[in-house]
Amino acid sequence: MSPLNFTHILTQAVDELSESESYKGLFHQHRDGEPLPSATALHQIIELSRSILFPGYYGNSTINSRTVKYHIGVNTEKLFNLLCEQILAGLCFGTGQGEECDDCDDRKRDEAAHIAATFISRMPEMRRTLATDVEAAYNGDPAAESHGEVISCYPAIKAISNYRIAHELRRLGVPLIPRIITEMAHSETGIDIHPGAQIGNYFTIDHGTGVVIGATSIIGNNVKLYQGVTLGAKSFPLDADGMPIKGIPRHPILEDNVIVYSNATILGRITIGHDATVGGNIWVTEDVPPGARIVQKK
Repeated sequence: MSPLNFTHILTQAVDELSESESYKGLFHQHRDGEPLPSATALHQIIELSRSILFPGYYGNSTINSRTVKYHIGVNTEKLFNLLCEQILAGLCFGTGQGEECDDCDDRKRDEAAHIAATFISRMPEMRRTLATDVEAAYNGDPAAESHGEVISCYPAIKAISNYRIAHELRRLGVPLIPRIITEMAHSETGIDIHPGAQIGNYFTIDHGTGVVIGATSIIGNNVKLYQGVTLGAKSFPLDADGMPIKGIPRHPILEDNVIVYSNATILGRITIGHDATVGGNIWVTEDVPPGARIVQKK
């Protein structure tokens, strides 16, 4: 049959889909002069950041000790320019609907540039922290033959590096962009770390697929998770209108030197004490004392 016979059906669908009530809460209204977050640009930001943090493993593989400063300089300049535009997009996007964004004026552009510069100034410390994560992954896996193998191959390092980048941007007050960056790692690795989580040094995730770390989780130093671990919320307190209350601590605290084995589910604002071990396939909703070893009952 000719598509013309379906014109009235298509027209009716367009009319219904264009009704304001049908897209209420689902529509972002673009304003002229306002930049939009770009998935392509954010992918470039991640690649450039990785090439700066792990030179030679990401980006130009022919880099050497004589050219490293040049390559890092070039990549840092590119990163700064991309960050300025994407942070500006995040700041504008984060403006509530119905509010003016001052047409993304010079003040907001200056704010984006200041955030971008501050972020880059924190990259040396970020690298030092990521070095501890690489060390933890290498020391914690007998199959790892070198630090280079860990950096190049292990999904945990990709996910954790995205998290550390996103966490810094979130600390600097950037809306939306940090969440996009961690969701990129989620798609790439199967590891879901919210940028709001607080994670210490020497952190590693073995295998990694299916790991979920909630927004208000706090993880100490020398913590190791295996695949399928969930650090989630037990319940969602509701306000007078029956809506979930946002922003309250609702995810677990893991103190230093904790190990959580595969497919364990730890829920609620509970504390897993330092040096504790949580066995696999366990549902934990109460505090675990320091040094304890929690396993399935036989």
